[in-house]
Amino acid sequence: MASPFPGMDPYLESHWRDIHARLVIYACDALQGVLPRSLRARVEESVLLETPMGPGDHPLYPDVRVVEYTSQRGVETLPDSGVGVAFAAPLLVDVEPEPATETFLEIIDRESGNRVVTVIEFLSPSNKSPGPNRKQYLRKQREVCSSNANLVEIDLNRFGTHTLAFPLEHLKKQYRTVYMVCVRRAARRGMAEVYPMPMWERLPNLNIPLRLDDNDVTLDLQALVDQCYRNGAYEGTLNYAVDPDPPLFGADKKWADAWLSEKGLRPEKKPARRKDKPKQR
Repeated sequence: MASPFPGMDPYLESHWRDIHARLVIYACDALQGVLPRSLRARVEESVLLETPMGPGDHPLYPDVRVVEYTSQRGVETLPDSGVGVAFAAPLLVDVEPEPATETFLEIIDRESGNRVVTVIEFLSPSNKSPGPNRKQYLRKQREVCSSNANLVEIDLNRFGTHTLAFPLEHLKKQYRTVYMVCVRRAARRGMAEVYPMPMWERLPNLNIPLRLDDNDVTLDLQALVDQCYRNGAYEGTLNYAVDPDPPLFGADKKWADAWLSEKGLRPEKKPARRKDKPKQR
């Protein structure tokens, strides 16, 4: 069963880590089948590592990710070694939390040494909140926009401040929606293609730019969100009787309340009973 919302379901935002991971993988799979033969879609990962001097300005791409090792015995012996070499199990000591990772998509041209053709980002709260992750993301945004690669930014998260690669004040107020997409083409510097996405409309099919001689390919954004809802088994787990997190405001809240009430998912608020004035003798 599909989400009750015709477009982006705001209740999925509180499960953003899962939704983000699914969106990246599903988008990669969807693009792989429609790209020209020499292009490939790849999932990449950036890691922000803290140092004693503070958070770094540059994303680091480690060759090896050490996740966890736990030995069930105090001493280990190398198999088939013939020599009793003992390995003491390490003590587990609380340190800093594992650094956060952000996945994104790259379309590469394998015939030109895997040159990056297009970068596709699904913005996360960490990209839109003050701090090292936002600083790192904005630096990457500037670098991509000044390169020969295209940038596609998909913002399906209402948390944080405007981060897409265009000045919000350059967009008329009637087009400023809670969800938006920004496409920056390498062949059209200084211009941004913006997709407003009102809550009450189906999410659009996006035109994904490739090389200069290639036609755009289409990415069905609504199909990706529907796949997240379906494969993530969110049916019956989201409480539509209460406000989403983060909450909605203004016209979006008014529409969502009426829509969910119409679907039988939001109890209608009963009007307050009027207190009768006491009769004067």
